[in-house]
Amino acid sequence: MPSDLSPLWISLKTALFSTIATFFLGIAAAYWMLNYRGKGKFLIESLLISPLILPPTVVGFLLLLLFGKNGAIGKLLIPLNFSVVFTGYGAIVAAIVVSFPLMYRVALGAFEQVDANFLNVARTLGASEWRIFWRILMPLSLSGIFAGTLLTFARALGEFGATLMLAGNIPGETQTIPMAIYFAVEAGATHEAGFWTIAILCLSMSGMVAVNIWQTRWQTRQQPLRQRKKNENWGAQSSESPASFLGFPSSALRVAIQKQLPNFHLNVSLSADQEPLGVLGASGAGKSMILRCIAGVETPSQGKIVLNGRVLFDSARGINVPSRDRRVGFLVQNYALFPHLTVSQNIAFGLSKLRSQSVQKLVQQSVQQSVQQQVNTQLIAMQLAEYGDRYPHQLSGGQQQRVALARALVSQPEVLLLDEPFSALDTFLRSQLEQQMITQLADYPGVTLLVTHNLEEAYRVCPNLLVLDQGQAIAQGAKQAIFDRPATYTVAQLTGCKNFSRAVALSSTHIEAIDWGIRLQVAEPIPGALGYVGIRAHQIVFVNPLDSDRPDPNLFLCWLTKTSETPHRMTVFLKFNSAPTHIEDYHLQAEVFKETWLTLKNYPHPWSIKLDPVRLILMRV
Repeated sequence: MPSDLSPLWISLKTALFSTIATFFLGIAAAYWMLNYRGKGKFLIESLLISPLILPPTVVGFLLLLLFGKNGAIGKLLIPLNFSVVFTGYGAIVAAIVVSFPLMYRVALGAFEQVDANFLNVARTLGASEWRIFWRILMPLSLSGIFAGTLLTFARALGEFGATLMLAGNIPGETQTIPMAIYFAVEAGATHEAGFWTIAILCLSMSGMVAVNIWQTRWQTRQQPLRQRKKNENWGAQSSESPASFLGFPSSALRVAIQKQLPNFHLNVSLSADQEPLGVLGASGAGKSMILRCIAGVETPSQGKIVLNGRVLFDSARGINVPSRDRRVGFLVQNYALFPHLTVSQNIAFGLSKLRSQSVQKLVQQSVQQSVQQQVNTQLIAMQLAEYGDRYPHQLSGGQQQRVALARALVSQPEVLLLDEPFSALDTFLRSQLEQQMITQLADYPGVTLLVTHNLEEAYRVCPNLLVLDQGQAIAQGAKQAIFDRPATYTVAQLTGCKNFSRAVALSSTHIEAIDWGIRLQVAEPIPGALGYVGIRAHQIVFVNPLDSDRPDPNLFLCWLTKTSETPHRMTVFLKFNSAPTHIEDYHLQAEVFKETWLTLKNYPHPWSIKLDPVRLILMRV
């Protein structure tokens, strides 16, 4: 054992001070780069991690040039009678520079792993960026941050080349363990070099073991403590209102925005009042992007968004109100419940802005009591009174959805944005929550937008619909009008119609369905630019063979091509005029209940079907 243990204390002191400095510098740089959207990002990234790539001696030489008497920083330190070169400060500076890239990269990776929905939802709940950083981003990145800190400490502890160049090898002042090992070997003191090697191995390995233990325990805490229940019973309905709303004098949302997306140009105008508006369209049509623009987490290229007379966005006037000030409730697909907060804390997070405003007028205890009272009201309204102290991973999917809805409503938003709120649920639970949602929205005085690609869901929940296709609004109005009389082929297709044929007008009351090879009598006026005729699968009428000889408009013979079965319905594929020649040779799809099919399948072929003139859909080109 060496008589002089100063390399140990110098190494620990150097590693400790450099780790503290690197911790704050690395996190600050990582957070800045996480949000940086300017030019030259790759160049900045390369500069920040260059000390990890360059040889330590090169880094040390560059530092020596920078901090030397003729260096840019060295000249500034001369009047202060302060020197970094060949001092303990030099060892700390070298360790900071060399270990910084580790802390930066690990912190940035940890930040990037956090679901952006957590941050976006927090913004819509009124939280400032500083509060989001400390309450959401940092806690959710804690495992990575801790690992980066220990790795940084181990790297600073083992630094040799840059330290030797900048601080030198001064026993008792700058001689760290790596330098003690090197010069002991040079002097032939093998036993002393072995002692220092074992010492630094023990220090470094203990850090690695600590990282592994921490991450294992962290992951264990994040795992569900019990299996989620898939078929949850809601229990008795609560008579309490989900929130005590202030009431809005004239709930109205007006949106006219454009935004260039990777596959198409979003160009949509919509208006919504107190009745829920369903935004219907195929996946990737731009539905969610509209909600994100309204919430302020995305910025349109141009346009205007006005909510209850308040301009939230106006590209012409340079207005873009931050998410936290828009009074928007945003329920995303995965609910984005903060996993490190309890159910009560998640709901209370939506009161953060109200709490910060109230604290100037009330003592802290009164404010906390008021917040807790509102949280309890929400828990009771959502039938979650006994779940306030649980964490999101301890809840079923339905319970999570109700917590997310309570969190969105508790801050009394003027507009509620629902992005596929039932997509993560099974069929049974989806039906229950859908009915509960309808009840909640009936008492909600603000504007509601529901995004979905499920046309039946949109029809049940929303009195009004907006149909979107490739970023363009192709229909908007009452749901009954859109489903009964879709104006175009695309609208009819998106609203569930499966049977189409090209069509031409023969007279004011008759058309020819070209693809079906039949002539049809119609009830509605024929549009001037007639392009297609269609009929929904459930509106095709099968005629009893005993009645098939009676005169009836649009009565045709057809043959069965194939069938497709679901639990409660049968889909039958039919062909007009002649028997099919192969399995894909059909003109129409008709849907019938299983009870009807039991009778229908016994009818002799060909069958007789009626295409009611009132049910025919005439569409423009």
